[in-house]
Amino acid sequence: MPPSPRFLTATWQNLAMLNFETDPAALAALVPAGTELDSWSGHTFLSVVGFRFLDTRVLGVPIPFHRNFDEVNLRFYVRRKAADGWRRGVVFVKELVPRRAIAWVARRLYNENYVALPMRHVLVPPADPVSSRGSVGYEWRHRRRWQGLRVDFSAEPFLPADDSLETFITEHYWGYVRQRDGGTVEYQVEHPRWSVWRAESASLDCDVEDLYGRRFAAFLDSTPASAFVARGSPVAVRRGMRL
Repeated sequence: MPPSPRFLTATWQNLAMLNFETDPAALAALVPAGTELDSWSGHTFLSVVGFRFLDTRVLGVPIPFHRNFDEVNLRFYVRRKAADGWRRGVVFVKELVPRRAIAWVARRLYNENYVALPMRHVLVPPADPVSSRGSVGYEWRHRRRWQGLRVDFSAEPFLPADDSLETFITEHYWGYVRQRDGGTVEYQVEHPRWSVWRAESASLDCDVEDLYGRRFAAFLDSTPASAFVARGSPVAVRRGMRL
């Protein structure tokens, strides 16, 4: 079948990715129908990912005052056996954005768990091709205080190996969303492979239980198993199709 039409295009930039090993049992109830948990070398991961969403267009049309913004999401990894082979995808637990209209559209069209909160970012210096040292941070205001994540790096960017954890985290090109009736919507995300900066240090300052739920506290309150910054690129999200 031909691919579905492009629904959204944008540039994702300076993706700070903190990856936490988790017990598969904590995610079992959240796995959409028709998919199964995906793992790397026998390990299951949750990721907290912050990034810049730039030049956003819906059906090719830029939306005034909603083109450039921050997003932070909590996600895990699944796969689905399709006619063309295994499709490796992402399931979002919760996504934070700074504008109510963005959250409303995502909940309405995809049933994604978007929440609007005040947000800000810190790029020192911005991760770019000539920078080998820097910090990338994303913050949100929740329960009357600023919370956030931060990754400090000090090295040249590199293209990770095919069998690396960095490749596993970044190269899931499908999204899966559980629907209210128990069904599943699948959508495709297109982007080239990303080069990354491996973290020198990383931290998550967050009231995990209050924001994400008790089931995640034991994992996200620990030290990340890995952290890195992905350079990013233009992306395209195709219209979702019900399985």
